[in-house]
Amino acid sequence: MKYDKEKMAITTDRLILRLFQKTDAEAVATLCNNYNIYKSTLYLPHPYKLEDALNWIEYHYENFVEGRSYELAVTDRETNVLYGAIALSHNKHFNQGELAYWIGEPYWGKGYATEAAKAIVQFAFEEKKLHKVFARYFATNPASGKVMEKIGMEQEGVLKDHIVKDGKYEDLIYYGIINNLEHH
Repeated sequence: MKYDKEKMAITTDRLILRLFQKTDAEAVATLCNNYNIYKSTLYLPHPYKLEDALNWIEYHYENFVEGRSYELAVTDRETNVLYGAIALSHNKHFNQGELAYWIGEPYWGKGYATEAAKAIVQFAFEEKKLHKVFARYFATNPASGKVMEKIGMEQEGVLKDHIVKDGKYEDLIYYGIINNLEHH
């Protein structure tokens, strides 16, 4: 993982994680306007329109610079194709952040989420000096939990019937990882 402060971009073996541009909005809308993505995310609207993408992208730069959240496009290092999104919130008070991600359905099963998530956790610990990163996923989406396990996160708990999606209660499974690079 290489972090370029100037460009606010992270490079991994296969990916570049960079700030979204307005020009990405169309690709975002295309990938997000998919029930299979919607059903596994907490806040994505459905149907998902171009306007939703533009509204979402609008504050990313400001949030990043002010250290509120780091929301990045997951793109191919060679072709610049947009695969999805990865985000890290930054709670300064508790010195922790929440990891969240989605990958467009055509790109599932290639390990992009794992590669991006691993890089973001490294970014959180090395660059932002966070003490902890946590993430949560719907019990109905075990693939997301696999990503969390692969990057070294551990299950911390299950919140039963914690949210409502399409009129059904769903369990949220919480995972976390502590920064062991810190010197106490």
